[in-house]
Amino acid sequence: MAGHTDCVPQWQVVGHVNELKNRQCRRLYTASGIDLALFCVKQEQFYITGAACPHARGPLDQGDIEDIGGDPHVVCPLHFYTFDLQTGQSSSGLKVDTFVTDVRDNQLYVLHSEAVSVKPLKKSPRSD
Repeated sequence: MAGHTDCVPQWQVVGHVNELKNRQCRRLYTASGIDLALFCVKQEQFYITGAACPHARGPLDQGDIEDIGGDPHVVCPLHFYTFDLQTGQSSSGLKVDTFVTDVRDNQLYVLHSEAVSVKPLKKSPRSD
């Protein structure tokens, strides 16, 4: 059975910029259950990473945003690891996945291998 990483990434609509910029951090959902975290910095600068901290699976969408050396970072709420929102790198050597975003016609898009949603999606039934 092919996983979501076997698919070619395509531009996926996340939502309207005016609806997304009102929260600094939020979770995005995928059908596979591998969720993402959306961050809005400076009103219309968007970043998307994996939702789980690679250290202990902490919810990055519940983390704080900090400016470190002029670059936006998310701070994991569990153990306070920080991740650069552009590169996903942490000073600890850990790395969280990052995804390319684009704003077109007031819609935010993400380059990802499956559809994303601001609301939980029903998981597709498995035929194991």
